[in-house]
Amino acid sequence: MKMPLDIEQVKGFLAEEEGAALYRAASEAAKLGPVLEIGSYCGKSTLYLGLACQQLGATVYAVDHHAGSEEHQPGEMFHDPELFDSSAEQMDSFREFRRNIRLAGLEDTVVPLVAPSWLVARDWQTPLGMVFIDGGHSLDAALTDYRAWLGHLRPGGILAVHDLFPNPLEGGQAPYTVYKLALASGLFDPLPQVETLGLLKRL
Repeated sequence: MKMPLDIEQVKGFLAEEEGAALYRAASEAAKLGPVLEIGSYCGKSTLYLGLACQQLGATVYAVDHHAGSEEHQPGEMFHDPELFDSSAEQMDSFREFRRNIRLAGLEDTVVPLVAPSWLVARDWQTPLGMVFIDGGHSLDAALTDYRAWLGHLRPGGILAVHDLFPNPLEGGQAPYTVYKLALASGLFDPLPQVETLGLLKRL
């Protein structure tokens, strides 16, 4: 896998090994159907998914309202003032996202959907080969993403969940709760975890 730009210069919170795991998963899952990502931010994970799908002539749907999650807001731990639109008085990562997708040559592969994931899911009809959940990290947001998209994942498809921290002292618990819920559902087989990235295969 050769990155078309310096991935270290792309804003985001994805480790290189996690990105490589997403690339491998998408390379297989995209044979079953499109890949859908919830929570694109500035596109770091989207680049890995997009490069895999580009090789297959497949599509990545990148779902994000681009107004930032709770932790990205002014005064919060992961606030980035460079992404704050002072004229609108809100976070806006979409311009940076589009720039990175363009520089990577992925505009023919990645379809941005600028809206909350539940709203996109409401009328969604296309079966998916992979769903990657990395949106809002409140329990309500994470559960909503999981419940809204579970039914659209094909058998044999991949569910990926980012930011799994079993120890509450290391990170928020909402993604880990969703991961455990998916495991307990009996609908998935677990695949090897890569750092904080959980991967499950739909039965």
